[in-house]
Amino acid sequence: MESTLKEIRKCQICSDKLPHPPRPVLSISSHSIIIIIGQAPGAVVHRTGKPWDDKSGERLRKWLNVDNDSFYNTSNFGILPMGFCYPGKGKSGDLPPRKECTSAWHELIISQLNNTALVLLIGSYAQDYYLKHLPKQNLTSRVKAYKNYLPDYFVLPHPSPRNGIWLKKNDWFEKEVIPELQFLVKNTLT
Repeated sequence: MESTLKEIRKCQICSDKLPHPPRPVLSISSHSIIIIIGQAPGAVVHRTGKPWDDKSGERLRKWLNVDNDSFYNTSNFGILPMGFCYPGKGKSGDLPPRKECTSAWHELIISQLNNTALVLLIGSYAQDYYLKHLPKQNLTSRVKAYKNYLPDYFVLPHPSPRNGIWLKKNDWFEKEVIPELQFLVKNTLT
């Protein structure tokens, strides 16, 4: 895994399509118990080089009920975004993750995992890719039916502050789904 991560950190596959020089951001080991597959680093994470080091990450850690030390311990959590570099700004937020990362690296990384008990699919990009063999559903329908994807996957919306409207409109999520997520994470890590 270490040699794969070194290769990824030098990756230039889509350098001509990015607004900034590539800075692949991920954090994973072959022993990671829970894998978090999200979208792509935002501008803050691009600057810091630390995954989920922003408001979205704060909310995600709250949803998981874990502290920073536990979250950034790669024996606990492996962080594998769909796109490893910041894709740039679009009209209504960040652009979608670049697809080159997933096709070039995901299968190789996943083949080197030997201790994974749970995979969190955060947002529609991760869900569309990893659940492509299932009938297409929108994010809300998937999250409502999260139990259908267990024990392999736990589906979640993106914890971005931009999703505040979705969270208010779907208040069942934090009342019903988050306690189940926290229970599962706690049991998986103990």
